[in-house]
Amino acid sequence: MIQAMISRFLKLGLMPVIAVMLCLAFTPLIGESAQIRSMTLSGSVNPGSAAWFLRELDEANREGDTLLLVELDTPGGLVASLRQMVQGVLASKVPVVVYVAPSGAQAASAGALLLLSSHVAVMAPGTETGAAHPVGLGGQIDKESVMNTKIENDLAAFARSLAQKRGRSQQWAERAVRESISSTASEALEAGVIDTVASRREELLAFLDGRKVETAAGEVTIHTKGVPVLQSEPTFREKVMMTIADPNIAAFLLLLGIAGLYFELTTPGAIFPGVAGVISLLLGAWAMQLLSVSVTGLLLILLAIIFFALEIFVTSGGVLAIAGLVALFIGSVMVFDAPEIGMTINWWFFLPLFLSFSAGVLLLVFVVLRSTRRKVASGIEGLVGEAGVIEKGIAAGKSGKVFVHGELWDATAAVPIPAGVQVTVTGIDGMRLNVKPNPTKEE
Repeated sequence: MIQAMISRFLKLGLMPVIAVMLCLAFTPLIGESAQIRSMTLSGSVNPGSAAWFLRELDEANREGDTLLLVELDTPGGLVASLRQMVQGVLASKVPVVVYVAPSGAQAASAGALLLLSSHVAVMAPGTETGAAHPVGLGGQIDKESVMNTKIENDLAAFARSLAQKRGRSQQWAERAVRESISSTASEALEAGVIDTVASRREELLAFLDGRKVETAAGEVTIHTKGVPVLQSEPTFREKVMMTIADPNIAAFLLLLGIAGLYFELTTPGAIFPGVAGVISLLLGAWAMQLLSVSVTGLLLILLAIIFFALEIFVTSGGVLAIAGLVALFIGSVMVFDAPEIGMTINWWFFLPLFLSFSAGVLLLVFVVLRSTRRKVASGIEGLVGEAGVIEKGIAAGKSGKVFVHGELWDATAAVPIPAGVQVTVTGIDGMRLNVKPNPTKEE
């Protein structure tokens, strides 16, 4: 009986002890799973950067990361991509910290609204934010347009709602949209736009430690002390999307595509230039779909393609090709003309590219023109102007035989020509040659 009591005591008494020991043993392992996920967003806000941001945010929520730290440097970008990113932030259970860095960086236009939406907004000294006025297609701003007024009002309300949700200055948010105001880091802190100014990441993490923020899961206390930082990188597809969504790359793909197709059509059978041209044009069209482009510039580029195509089938002496180059140059300059969001052509990149393209087109035009003016050297037409010898004399009104290029042909002439006389072919009538006697030395 005593043995049974001891056994029962051991079963009841040791179970809690064992449970506590297991918890203590695995506590370090649980703590090590916490991490700070960090990513660097630079360049325009576009579908590529939005896809990367949303993927990292989804993984941070799924793995229960401490926070998602976004180091931001952007001139702005597409509103559609911005809204997707903001919706992700508002639905996130993990705090999102937007840090405008390093010094000299900016969070302009769409970047300013992403900063407003973050749970914690921080800027490094020497950075700026603001200038969030909506820009129309191609960069134009028509204040008298009813559509522009609607877009402006909608974006202003969007900015106010973000500022209100995060307890930031609604007045500044609206002025950033309507008046395109910009603020330095210290001015933004004074205006109640950001939470602090931090020179380095370590200073930022020290500020975040113990800070309480409101997320989709409720109030969350951020702990950063001793938590490792994981630096994330975009996938290959995301890198391609972000690379293509660049005006200079888009212009390069368009020029390469047009050049490849023009070369293939002027010199059929090369295959590779045509295939490369089609692929480049498709990628260029995809890039233009990702970017904000000018309709006028796009139409000029299409007009240039039409001119190049007509040059192949219409004998214009190169006039259509030159007109195509002019239309292509003006269209390329106009198609990306939104400096407010960083959508502009880099002249140092574009001019050498365009001059090389122009030289190639003009060289092809020259080769084609020279080939059309060259005397025919094959087939029956190639016999015109060739020398021969009469094998059977040509009498008045009757045909004879002439030996030309190792072949015997029926021949006629305006005057009788005896056999053995050297002649020159002057024309062709069906399968009969017209000849004339060669001048003699006495003549």
